[in-house]
Amino acid sequence: MKNFTSKLTIAVAAVGSLLVFSWPLLIQADAGLTTSVNQAQLAQSIFIVLMPLLIVTVLVEFSSGKITSRQLAVLGVLTALNAVIRLAGAGTSGIETAFFLIILGAYVFGAGFGFLLATGSILVSALISGGVGPWLPFQMMAAGLVGIGAALLPHPRRDWAQRTIIIAFAVPASFFYGALMTMWNWPFLAGTGTNISYLAGAGLIENLRRFLNYELLTGGLVWDSLRAITTVVLLLLTAPALLATLNRAANRAGFEKLSR
Repeated sequence: MKNFTSKLTIAVAAVGSLLVFSWPLLIQADAGLTTSVNQAQLAQSIFIVLMPLLIVTVLVEFSSGKITSRQLAVLGVLTALNAVIRLAGAGTSGIETAFFLIILGAYVFGAGFGFLLATGSILVSALISGGVGPWLPFQMMAAGLVGIGAALLPHPRRDWAQRTIIIAFAVPASFFYGALMTMWNWPFLAGTGTNISYLAGAGLIENLRRFLNYELLTGGLVWDSLRAITTVVLLLLTAPALLATLNRAANRAGFEKLSR
């Protein structure tokens, strides 16, 4: 039952995060929507929901036995480390140095750990660097989704096969994160009356076409490509050593092993 509750909590966090980003493609409303809701109000509302969700995730993971006090210490160390690592890039010109550790941590320790590592390290790095703004809760949720996705990857026995799967995942994950971060502000920044503008009530296919045009025009795919390259290079350099180190840490901290 506790294991089911843990999985349900992570599923709710994932689905809720996706809905927050994808509302422009799903909602049916009049054209006044984008003027009645501004970025700051939307971000504030999301942040109010996100913080209790993180607390609930920790409590559920504790109660299910997925995270103990020793394991929470590992989470804290990796969160602090990744927050500092992120300062080397933090998305500048598409360069993002945080995802390689999020992906590796989630792959080894599981979905709940990966979600908390991703959201926590993004939050801490923003507080350290002064990068707090309307974008922060969306960065946290998008990174959390990357962490959950990495935890769901298969775990073959051979180390080289694990590294190949992780690196292959990093490329679409980088574009996925970029698409989500573009989508959250697209209705506010694209203006009105053009073929890249969000059109309230136009339906999924039409707004998806407009969003893709917006991505192409603004160069979002270029930034995402740089993010993917950065993450893949860092994984190539660190994955052999870090996977072994993190697996040893998981064994010593008593992490519940998933079926491989």
